[in-house]
Amino acid sequence: MGAAILLWLVPFLSMLVFSSGHGGYVGIVNGTVAKPHSRPYMVSVQKKEEHICGGFLVSESFVMTAAHCITWGEDLTVVVGAHDIEKQSSGTRIPVKYYHINPGYDFPRNDIALLQLTKPAKKPRFVEWISLPGKDGDIKAASVCSVAGWGATKTNGPANNLLLEGDVVIMKREKCQKLWKNSKISKEMLCASGKAGFCQGDSGGPLVCESIAVGVVSFNEKDNCDKPTKPNVYTKISGYLPWIKSVLKKVKY
Repeated sequence: MGAAILLWLVPFLSMLVFSSGHGGYVGIVNGTVAKPHSRPYMVSVQKKEEHICGGFLVSESFVMTAAHCITWGEDLTVVVGAHDIEKQSSGTRIPVKYYHINPGYDFPRNDIALLQLTKPAKKPRFVEWISLPGKDGDIKAASVCSVAGWGATKTNGPANNLLLEGDVVIMKREKCQKLWKNSKISKEMLCASGKAGFCQGDSGGPLVCESIAVGVVSFNEKDNCDKPTKPNVYTKISGYLPWIKSVLKKVKY
């Protein structure tokens, strides 16, 4: 990586908070507890049976999450169909067989990945995958969407074992770019603000608009989940549809 890129990344990364394979728990700030199993696509991505990131089913065999949630060589499992992730009887644990990280990933760009499961996620009433966009395009500014996840409800707060959810409002990319100042919010990103939002470790969960997953939780302002001055940023799923379709066709057991 060249010196110019490093000079840009150092101040930029200092403003971000995101979870890695070693990261903390998920949290929805100013959210409410979701109705149990009302979001049957939600997935807890776990390492050593501890939650590290969110994710969501996009087919019976694949979970979508953020690329920065994955560390090569680590064994991951996912828990599907859960509401209270602390209860062993809640949900079904499935090992991850393969990681499919977008080939252009270079955080924060192209922060999207697919986890191929060792077996299909069965579809009892508490497990279902969510629809993806049919074509590339932005979400209209001022649209009210939602985000969900498990864990802390304030900056550096304790984890929450129950699934939380909150409404967010889509922001124009031009305004988002101005608020982030020295960052480069690309056309493959979506921005949202509002009373609710995600916190450290909430990476990989879905931004949902009208029952369609349109974004993947990527990054926000460091150490300021409660009253952020910069909008939350999501990877825009519709910008990756050809890659997503190519990966989903590769499933073999």
